[in-house]
Amino acid sequence: MATSVDAKLLRATKFPPEFNQKVDMQKVNVEVMKKWIAGKIAEILGNEDDVVIELCFNLVEGERFPDIKKMQIQLTGFLEKDTAAFCKELWKLCLSAQSNPQGVPKELLEAKKLELIQEKV
Repeated sequence: MATSVDAKLLRATKFPPEFNQKVDMQKVNVEVMKKWIAGKIAEILGNEDDVVIELCFNLVEGERFPDIKKMQIQLTGFLEKDTAAFCKELWKLCLSAQSNPQGVPKELLEAKKLELIQEKV
């Protein structure tokens, strides 16, 4: 799927060190991540772009061990300047999720707890 242009971009782009760690998607609760992905992409683009959201879902679910570097290159045309930050946050959440027995990133669990506490007040 990667073109020679993508290969050049992969070599030329400086990626964060987290991107060298693998994520086993079988240890990640994909439905939770899909909800986060859809929300974050809608926030970045200002609307719910189903094409971009589905593309991202396919990139995340397509392989047991997705390649976040290739994913960032493929999403750049859609998310532009926000792509690097989106991919870094996504990867940190996936790394967190695979180390949690429920497959849910602890950051999202904490955010949900805060949301529930605020609803009670």
